[in-house]
Amino acid sequence: MDEDNKVEAGTRDTFGKGAARKLRATGQIPAVLYGHGTAPQHLTLPGHQVGLLIRKANAVLDLQIDGKSQLALVKDVQKDPVHQVIEHLDLIVVKRGEKVQVEVPVHLEGEPFTGTIADLDAKTLLLEVEATHIPERIVVEIEGLEEGTQILAGAVELPKGATLVSDAETLVVNVHVPQKVDLGEEAEAAEAEGEEAVEGEETAEEAAAESAE
Repeated sequence: MDEDNKVEAGTRDTFGKGAARKLRATGQIPAVLYGHGTAPQHLTLPGHQVGLLIRKANAVLDLQIDGKSQLALVKDVQKDPVHQVIEHLDLIVVKRGEKVQVEVPVHLEGEPFTGTIADLDAKTLLLEVEATHIPERIVVEIEGLEEGTQILAGAVELPKGATLVSDAETLVVNVHVPQKVDLGEEAEAAEAEGEEAVEGEETAEEAAAESAE
C-alpha cells in the first residue's frame, strides 16, 4: 500500500443532514465503513486529502481509526449534483491478499487504420483482483486496426493477477468507417426554398403596392 493512502479517520455519533452539513463546513466528509460481518462504523474523513485520493477509480484507503490501521475500498461516492461537493462515502472493509470484484476503466492506446474510428463499447470491465493491487485501468492497443475489427472482453490482455468476471463475449472495441453524411444536396435544397420564399414575399409586396395605387 502507498503511504499517501494513509488517512486519519475520526468516529462520529451525530447523524442526519444537519450534522453532515456542519461536518462538510469544517472540511470533513461523513462516511460509513461496513463489511466482513462487522457493525457499520460511522466516520469523518479529511475532505481535501480524500477528494484527491478518490480521483483514482477504486481507491483503497488505509484508515487510521483510534490508532489502528484498517484498509477500506471506496465503494460509492455521493456528490451534490450542482456543486459537485462530496457529500458522503460508502467504504467496504478489505484485507491484504483478499480478492475483490471491481469495475476497472478501459483505455484505448494508439490510432486505428486511416479513415476508420474505434468505438469503445465497454468503458469498464468487471475484474477480480487483489484488494491492495487494483489496476487503475485496462489498456487496449488499437494501433493500425482495420475496419471490421472487433475486440471482445475475452481477448483483452488483463493486468497481472487480474481475472475477468465480465462476460468474455462482451464487445469492447469496434473499428469501423464512419458514415458519410452528404449535406451538399440538403443545403442546396434549403437554399432554393429560401429563394422561393423571398420571391413570394416580393410578389406579395408588389401586388399590395399596385392595389394601393
